[in-house]
Amino acid sequence: MTAAVELELDLQIACDAANLPTEEHFALWAKTALQGLRDEAELSIRLVDEAESSELNMQYRQKSGPTNVLSFPADLPPELELPLLGDLAICKQVVEREANEQHKACLDHWAHMVIHGTLHLLGYDHIDDDEAEEMEALEIALLKTLEISNPYTPIL
Repeated sequence: MTAAVELELDLQIACDAANLPTEEHFALWAKTALQGLRDEAELSIRLVDEAESSELNMQYRQKSGPTNVLSFPADLPPELELPLLGDLAICKQVVEREANEQHKACLDHWAHMVIHGTLHLLGYDHIDDDEAEEMEALEIALLKTLEISNPYTPIL
């Protein structure tokens, strides 16, 4: 499914490297999000700890505390036709904690966070209800192609 997308991935590990998904996982998940939307992309994914996530969250969103994923779209002039998509900062501890709290496989939650963040880089958002419905439906469909169940199903 993802063979048509050419991805240059810069994976940066700035946290405890124990039990992290492989670089191949991150590439597969990003390519899955890009499928049908971009033929090629350059993307950086930085895996951070809670301190760095908190700092970035405050600096760029004026929100305190760490968060699961932050997206930083490339801000290029329109005349530059480069495949640079942007950067994701994903907090390892938050992703692991959320997976545990939501009774999800950790690898599945990592996949969701990469797809979610990559969709943000592509311009998708969830600020209003219509945008949220569109983005969530796309996430659900993309995750299903990876045989990952709906991440928005309520915990029973």
